[in-house]
Amino acid sequence: MVDSEKFADQTEPNIIRLTHGEKYLTSKWYTGSGEIAHKKDGRSFEVTANFTLTSEVKVVEGIFKPENEILANIYNSLGRCVAVIDQTVNELYGEQVRKYFDAHEIPLEMMAFRAWEVDKTPETVHRILGYLGKDGCDVSRSEPVLIIGGGVLSDVAGLACALQHRRTPYVMVGTTVVAAIDAGPSPRTCTNGKQFKNSIGAYHPPVLTLVDRSFFGTLATGHIRNGIAEIIKMAITDDAVLFELLEKYGSRLIETHFATLGENQELAEIADDIIYRALFSYMKHEGTNMFETYQDRPHGYGHTWSPRFEPAVKMMHGHAVTTGMAFGATLAVEMNWLKSEDRDRIIALCQSLGLTVYHPILEDMDLMIEGQKNMRRKRGEGGLWAPVPRGGIGACDYIQEVPPELLETAVAAHKAVCSKLPNQGAGIEMYLSDLGLE
Repeated sequence: MVDSEKFADQTEPNIIRLTHGEKYLTSKWYTGSGEIAHKKDGRSFEVTANFTLTSEVKVVEGIFKPENEILANIYNSLGRCVAVIDQTVNELYGEQVRKYFDAHEIPLEMMAFRAWEVDKTPETVHRILGYLGKDGCDVSRSEPVLIIGGGVLSDVAGLACALQHRRTPYVMVGTTVVAAIDAGPSPRTCTNGKQFKNSIGAYHPPVLTLVDRSFFGTLATGHIRNGIAEIIKMAITDDAVLFELLEKYGSRLIETHFATLGENQELAEIADDIIYRALFSYMKHEGTNMFETYQDRPHGYGHTWSPRFEPAVKMMHGHAVTTGMAFGATLAVEMNWLKSEDRDRIIALCQSLGLTVYHPILEDMDLMIEGQKNMRRKRGEGGLWAPVPRGGIGACDYIQEVPPELLETAVAAHKAVCSKLPNQGAGIEMYLSDLGLE
């Protein structure tokens, strides 16, 4: 017997389309439908299904101030909040989080996890699953977990939510620039493999991402610098106005931790505008290609070779990305896709903010070619599809293949360009060890 709220539409003789009643929804954030079709042989059939999700991003202020009711409105009806928080964030803001939920009379169950790059492992994911599962909080499939932390925690805790009940929703509060701009709203939850960064994961975006730059005030300056690389990425490939804003205000944003140190309302408004533009540009491409079914992805700029060389030399992620971006710009010049003047602007912006644009690891051709091989597997066998700027700042195109000869020529050209820089392209606090993350 078919329930009266499961509708079967058989307008074509061999196709049955099914939709479901609202009361049967597993979670209000996910819906779906599908159809099943007989084949002519009478012994085979084909199923086609569609899955729809809702993911919202908000730039907010004072998310854990009692008068801000965004989180209270979500968790009041659920009767509790289950949260995963970064260990350092817990030390700095844990009491504020607890007071917020106390003020709204919402029971809070919260566990802290260390989330350094070295902790981005399947073992960390399993520990979080233990907390969320039957031996811990026994989270419901329709109960959004609250994740509070940086990029590493958003990746591993997001992956744990993807595995819990095969899909448990979560709300992301990013406390670092990387988490706020890039990793937090991203659907690409993940953990590292042994030799390739982010090689294990699932597509599972937060149902809500809350971006509150007030957290940036307690970050080390090196983490601010590291995170701004992801904003530069979107400026180069998608938003020329954003690039100009970074040229004008980037150094001040780093000095003031995005206008959280000192009182400057004008700079605060500029900071919010830069954050919003970067988020919108990123999610315009990432959010509408949620499962990476296509590889025309501007936000992959700087991430073609860096997943291989970043762990090899233990670089900070942002520095590895700007190294990849600067090299990609030189590669674009070698292909006559970009004027050298635009490449030089890209390098000058990165260097003015203390970000790395060259590292000798680029000269390891075996490693670079291995990185390309790994990335082709990740992006599908249709091509490498390396995003690089083309035609000027604010636009990009995709290189289907980079032959070894071109790769070697571009590395040599990039080395020659960066050798003229005062520090040969090195950045400030470019290694994990520089920020005590080993």
